[in-house]
Amino acid sequence: MSPRADAVRSRERILAVAREHDARALRLNDVARDAGVGIGTVYRHFPTVHALVEALSVDSLTRLTAAAAAAADEPDSFAALRRFLGVALDLQLHDAGLEAVLTDLARADPAVHSECTAARAEVFAGYATVLTRAQRDGVVRADLSPAQLQRLVCGIEHAVRLGDSADRAVLLDVLLSGIRPASPSRIGTHDAQAALAAAS
Repeated sequence: MSPRADAVRSRERILAVAREHDARALRLNDVARDAGVGIGTVYRHFPTVHALVEALSVDSLTRLTAAAAAAADEPDSFAALRRFLGVALDLQLHDAGLEAVLTDLARADPAVHSECTAARAEVFAGYATVLTRAQRDGVVRADLSPAQLQRLVCGIEHAVRLGDSADRAVLLDVLLSGIRPASPSRIGTHDAQAALAAAS
């Protein structure tokens, strides 16, 4: 086996073993031991835990980008947003490291894992496309940014993990209801409450 083929095999073995660990508690020493390779081999491929988590999440990022593209074929922009956010939530629940890859941008190093960096950029573009379309149709509040929407999905992920998987549907519905534009009746009620508070 050539040195390059051996290196590819070692990398795939490391990734396979790492997938069996909790991405939120990965330790390179543990991965090296379970993969049957030296710690130096792990560090050559993944110099940090975050680099390893990024590599593990590339497939999820690719699937999330595909979900955004599929949403463009849905005639109803709110239904498209619902479907896309459902996929995003499910991927984050399945891939425990995906949230960190999407939110911890300060630790991202394009030189370490350019494939992940490119995939992450496509995911953010997908969020923007799906959200902008729904805002243009007036079915989502106009002041919500793609970054805020992505963080809201992270919040729902945490809420489901704290509770039960059965909470997923109702919590996703709460999120979707919360990003709807305020109805005239709700605006009137809010204004009346504000006026009462100012008068008291």
